[in-house]
Amino acid sequence: MATTTSSVDVTKSRPGASAQRLMSLDLFRGATIAGMILVNDPGDGPSAYWPLQHARWNGWTPTDLVFPFFVFIVGVALAFSLRARVERGDSRSRLMRHVLWRGLVLFALGMLVNGFPDRYHLATWRIYGVLQRIAICYVITSIFALWAGRKTKIATAAACLLGYWVIMRHVSVPGFGVPGRDIPLLDPDRNLVAWLDRKLLPGHLYEGTRDPEGLLSTIPAVASCLIGLITGDWLRSDRKRETKAAAMAAIGIAFFLAGEFFNVWFPINKKLWTSSFVLLTSGLALVCLALCYWALDVRQWRGRWAKPFLVFGKNAIAAYILSELLAAGLDSLHVHGPDGVVFTWHEVIYRNLFAPLGNPANASLIFSLAYVFLCWIVMWWLDRRGIYLKV
Repeated sequence: MATTTSSVDVTKSRPGASAQRLMSLDLFRGATIAGMILVNDPGDGPSAYWPLQHARWNGWTPTDLVFPFFVFIVGVALAFSLRARVERGDSRSRLMRHVLWRGLVLFALGMLVNGFPDRYHLATWRIYGVLQRIAICYVITSIFALWAGRKTKIATAAACLLGYWVIMRHVSVPGFGVPGRDIPLLDPDRNLVAWLDRKLLPGHLYEGTRDPEGLLSTIPAVASCLIGLITGDWLRSDRKRETKAAAMAAIGIAFFLAGEFFNVWFPINKKLWTSSFVLLTSGLALVCLALCYWALDVRQWRGRWAKPFLVFGKNAIAAYILSELLAAGLDSLHVHGPDGVVFTWHEVIYRNLFAPLGNPANASLIFSLAYVFLCWIVMWWLDRRGIYLKV
């Protein structure tokens, strides 16, 4: 996400471009994308091991960390990409035009992914989505990257988290009442996020009555991105690398503990992107980035072990879009079996090639790993030729 071109572009990398990248961020981004593909594409979702499944409602699993990690990474990358261009003399207004165009293109790509291959129906086409949330967070956070100081960024992130808690805890949900008094706090359907989404986009929601990337929950998601931006500013500072790594790890642990503490009053919930969820996931993201930074930028451990993740990290958007379109294609193609039973190509491949390899949980995991490897092969081929999808 650290690219700075102003449109969707497939380009050859420039000589010396890799030297300007923060390799530890590419590593973290690549591991996150690999994790996203792994958990999004199981052989048999219900049979997958629990760490590879989302929490049903309140609470969290390792799978719930993937998306907020990526939003955090977008913020970190902005501190490098935009600030570097400002320091080279590019005007902020011109950069903001680029940001708006990139956000629009990214949002449109999300719409493309949502509808592929045969769901482009105006009455039901899903508007929200992963890339759409990233696009909105990217545009809003870019404004702060270009014009705001450190204190303003911190204050805004805190206001997003506290304000969202006040809204979700104390504002009455029309037709249902005040959460915690008239209705359970964070009731799946009777909460302000779900109510607003049903009012704005009925028929276009991922789960029918609600959407995990809904409008109101974008407020705390912006805080996730701002925390990444503040982290990126810290990494760009003149402090010693050891100090940067240690501070990120310490603050990350503090954030994680704060998230668990805040969970008592505002439960950790990925689908509502609660403030406690932001603190917990941002804390873990800080710790993970600190470890990557310590390994690659402090200790200079840059051997072959890092290459697979760097391949994903330098072409993250392409990897995600490929994985989503391929999965949608496999689920849309059908095969007629015995007795008129209809199977998707996904089911055919899983049943015939992977299900015999072990118990359902192991077979599902092997399918996921094979799917990640297939996507990696494509990204490796592009990387070998210096070809990257830039938005």
